[in-house]
Amino acid sequence: MNDGPPSLETIDARVHGRFLVRVPHTRGPWPLLVGFHGYGEAADDHLDALQTIPGTEAWLLVSVQALHPFYTRQERVVASWMTRDDRELAIADNIDYVGRVLERVRAGRATSSTLVFSGFSQGGAMAYRAASNYRADGVIILAADVPADIVDRRAMELPPVLLGRGTKDPWYSEAKEAADRATLARIDARVDVCVFEGGHEWTDAFRAAASAFLGRVLR
Repeated sequence: MNDGPPSLETIDARVHGRFLVRVPHTRGPWPLLVGFHGYGEAADDHLDALQTIPGTEAWLLVSVQALHPFYTRQERVVASWMTRDDRELAIADNIDYVGRVLERVRAGRATSSTLVFSGFSQGGAMAYRAASNYRADGVIILAADVPADIVDRRAMELPPVLLGRGTKDPWYSEAKEAADRATLARIDARVDVCVFEGGHEWTDAFRAAASAFLGRVLR
């Protein structure tokens, strides 16, 4: 009889992701803004946020939903990007997932060469990872830490970053922002910071900053 501990093994498993696409009413080619929602949100939440940024009516908007869905107590289906379990494998899966989304969108729609990633809260780490693995012109981050993996192993340099923080945010504090700015400085990332009155949320002040940022990177 074997009394030893069980062995932990992993295996590839095929899953299907989902994403939302909002096509402008104008004729293409369109610049591409790809976003990642926060924990406990879904793709439609982030798409709604992106559509409130002034000027994005001229952008092709894509909101990617995390691969790990779950129910809220109100029976709404939301999702999470990853947990601590098999973290490195999940990071690789998510980066590959982003690449597949980009390939599908570009194959089916008239997009220009301009690409910006956006992420809120837990989705901010995904936006950083996407921008460090696929050539982009900018990355918009709201209330999200810099993930250590983009410092240690990047496929390419980060594009310009807009970093947002609410003064009343209980999770993304002034100290975390300062630490992230120092980290980004070490890897020579160019960072604009928007500190606004508010909490862990999108506000009009941050939307205005994001709009101005998109205007600067538009080619």
